[in-house]
Amino acid sequence: MNILHKRQQGLTLISLIVLLGFIGSVALLVLKILPIYLDHNKVVNALNQVKEIEGIENQSEYEIKNSFAKKFNINYVYDIKPQDIHITKSGGYLKVSIEYEVIEPIIGNLSVLAEFNDSFEVGG
Repeated sequence: MNILHKRQQGLTLISLIVLLGFIGSVALLVLKILPIYLDHNKVVNALNQVKEIEGIENQSEYEIKNSFAKKFNINYVYDIKPQDIHITKSGGYLKVSIEYEVIEPIIGNLSVLAEFNDSFEVGG
């Protein structure tokens, strides 16, 4: 007796739609979140560049914030406002911290919130 077994192969239309929906959702999240972290990388690079400026601990708060503003403008970083940059000076000691958050709308009223806090200290 030869009994032919039919085996199902491949995806059904509904499973294909679900799979494409999942892949589309992940792609949307990546396209929305990746630029936030790329901009954050530019902020970290600006912090490191300002930290390496000779005599930075002797500059005024205005000069330090102006250095950051120039670097952010060159690198097209628009998420940071001057009030997000906190500067603490005491004698030859300098601490600069940047605290900011980015809210990126995804779909409708669904958004992603990313919070960042980076700093450096110079002098002692």
